[in-house]
Amino acid sequence: MVKLEVAFSKAKYAFDIKATMPKVNRDGVTVLKNARHPLLSGAVVPISLSLGIEFDTLIITGPNTGGKTVSLKTVGLLTLMTMCGLMIPADDGSKINIFDSVFADIGDEQSSEQSLSTFSSHMKNIVNTIQAEQNTIIR
Repeated sequence: MVKLEVAFSKAKYAFDIKATMPKVNRDGVTVLKNARHPLLSGAVVPISLSLGIEFDTLIITGPNTGGKTVSLKTVGLLTLMTMCGLMIPADDGSKINIFDSVFADIGDEQSSEQSLSTFSSHMKNIVNTIQAEQNTIIR
């Protein structure tokens, strides 16, 4: 009964957010077509991007209006949703790369006691994350 309830819940959620099943790969390719953050409602501006085909680095720039952070969170969240077996709010033909590990450093963790700027704080978090990942791989 539990497996059946999980399957029906996933299907209902997919229907509610107008989701599709992305093609899954381990080739480093992520293609999102008109992807939407699943927690946003109303007039959501979809994003489309392609990584791992012509290039594998994504740089998002622009004024402070919230779109950059939402875009990054959308890519991360849709990747995790796919890895959990959920459909994603994106158009047909989207592709998601499956990763061995997913890390996130989101927020403004400025530390006055350690004299860290916002940027320095993020750099410290990234260094700690990379070191933790390297320790995991070595084991």
